[in-house]
Amino acid sequence: MDAAVIAGIVIAFVAILTVLRAVRIVPQARAGNVERLGRYYRTLGPGLNFVIPFIDRVRPLLDLREQVVSFKPQPVITEDNLVVDIDTVLYFQVTDPRAAEYEIANFIQGVEQLTVTTLRNVVGGMDLEKTLTSRDMINSQLRGVLDEATGKWGIRVNRVEIKAIDPPKTIKDAMEKQMRAERDKRAAILTAEGQRQSQILTAEGEKQSAILRAEGERTSQILKAQGQSQAIDEVFQAVHRNDPDPKLLAYQYLQVLPQLAQGQGNTMWVIPSEVTSALNTLSKAFTESLPASRATVTDGREHERRTAGSEAVAEAERAAAEARAAAEDSELGPRQIEAGRPGLGADGVPNPDPAHAVRPDERP
Repeated sequence: MDAAVIAGIVIAFVAILTVLRAVRIVPQARAGNVERLGRYYRTLGPGLNFVIPFIDRVRPLLDLREQVVSFKPQPVITEDNLVVDIDTVLYFQVTDPRAAEYEIANFIQGVEQLTVTTLRNVVGGMDLEKTLTSRDMINSQLRGVLDEATGKWGIRVNRVEIKAIDPPKTIKDAMEKQMRAERDKRAAILTAEGQRQSQILTAEGEKQSAILRAEGERTSQILKAQGQSQAIDEVFQAVHRNDPDPKLLAYQYLQVLPQLAQGQGNTMWVIPSEVTSALNTLSKAFTESLPASRATVTDGREHERRTAGSEAVAEAERAAAEARAAAEDSELGPRQIEAGRPGLGADGVPNPDPAHAVRPDERP
């Protein structure tokens, strides 16, 4: 009994083990290659699969999803003999599990080495500046080469991305200086443009201000000239409307004489010959009655005319006295006034030259 029980237990264990080895469950997006007696037999798909125990051997499962592999930075020499470190990222997917299993021993290592060699060939024909600014072109060239080379391995390369390009430290310092110089240049250009625009606007403002100021002055002068013209016209018309007679003009002429001697440096002044006619007119005004003018005759009032004539005579006498006093103050003496009168000399003798004036040093 004991031997039979032991044999039954062994048979049951072997049966369970056989069943377990005969049934294989493959997850989704996985695949397994089956070798029968050491030779590729078939590929197991996702789900429940049966194999012959101890005859069929299932290889490790392969992941059929898109995978991302980041390679460590690789030194690459550019066309201008500069060494740069380029870090790449590869996106690939296994499309044929059999080829990925049997065509290459390690497809990850193969893709890495192929990426490095292709990258060196592509970047070796570019200088540093073009390498830094042509990442898209490098990515497209790498993808084309890798996709063509890995097709027989059962791998499809979806895209290749350059994660970083690190030039040497000395080159970085030079690039930083160049960038700083470019920024300073742009700043100086912008500052100069701003100053130029400011000066242009200031000049335009000053120009407009000068134009407006000149127009204002021109308008002001025109208005002043028009005002003076109107004033002169009004005075002229008023004089002609009142019809002044020679006596009034002689009186006004004598009122100007005291102003001739008001200068502090006047040591000699000449009385014009027209004073003779003015004095004759005034002398007639002393002996004759003033004629009536159209401006003063109103309703036949003869008494008012005579009163006005008497006042004009008195005013003329006061003006003559002021003229004599001014002549004495200017160190000329009343004899010079007498000498300036026509027909009289320095000693009272008639003078044939009416405008002859006697200097102080010519006195007898």
